[in-house]
Amino acid sequence: QVQVVESGGGLVQPGGSLRLSCVASGFTFSSYAMSWYRQAPGKERELVAAIIIPGSKPMYVDSVRGRFTISRDNVKKTLYLQMNNLKPEDTAVYYCNRLNSQISWGQGTQVTVSS
Repeated sequence: QVQVVESGGGLVQPGGSLRLSCVASGFTFSSYAMSWYRQAPGKERELVAAIIIPGSKPMYVDSVRGRFTISRDNVKKTLYLQMNNLKPEDTAVYYCNRLNSQISWGQGTQVTVSS
């Protein structure tokens, strides 16, 4: 079954950190560029970060550049998003997916940044 399962979200205070994980199955993970997306209440889903292969230059949306780091482990078939210096505007459900040829969306993981 082709799927991704996100985890690692939670409630954190402004300035805090979280590390999200996304475990992929059912497809050749290493063959695909992977990406993180987020959807805040009342807003459309947006692309946050993407990575093609380990060690390649990742892509970040301006609002998270310098605070978020995307990485991947092709052996573990896992995508990561290290989020530092979190802000209330980062509150959203975070999803991972293939950058192209996207598959069905997972349930995502809720990130809430609040004092």
